[in-house]
Amino acid sequence: MKSILALSAVLAMTGCASVIGEKMQPVLVTTVFESKEVAGFGCTLSNDAGSWFLTSPASVVVHKSTGDLAIDCKKDAYAGNASAVSKANGAVWGNILLGGGIGYIVDRSTGAGFNYPSNIVVTVRPLATPAMAASVPLEEVPLKLMSPSQSAARVN
Repeated sequence: MKSILALSAVLAMTGCASVIGEKMQPVLVTTVFESKEVAGFGCTLSNDAGSWFLTSPASVVVHKSTGDLAIDCKKDAYAGNASAVSKANGAVWGNILLGGGIGYIVDRSTGAGFNYPSNIVVTVRPLATPAMAASVPLEEVPLKLMSPSQSAARVN
C-alpha cells in the first residue's frame, strides 16, 4: 500500500510539461578548430520554430521543438555545422502516464516536453574550394584562439 502511494505521489509531481515546463531554452554554442576553442564565428541556429543568430562563443535562448536544432557557423574561409537532437524530457513521460494523449499532443506542439543539449560544440574546418584556398592561405586567416584561462573564465 505504501509503495502505491509513493508511486502515485511521484507520478503526480511529474505533471504536464506545457504547464510546468518552459517553451524556451538557453543553449551555449562554442566553436573548435584543431581541438582548440576559437571565437568570432557567426552562427545560425534553426528549427521548425524559428532561427537565432550569435557570434561564438555565446548563449542564445531558442524556442524548443520536437525537431532537431541545426547549427551552421562561418567565418572567412572556415565553416562548420552541427545538429542538436531534441529529446523528450521527464515531464512529457509523466504526462503520458497520467494524462494520456491530450496533454502529450499539447507538449509536442509547444515543444515544452522536449529539450536540446545545453552545450553545443561545432567543429569548424577550412572550406575546401580551390578558388578560396588559393585566394586565402590558411596561415593568413585570423582566428582568435582562446587561452585555457579565457575559456575557463567564460564558463564559470
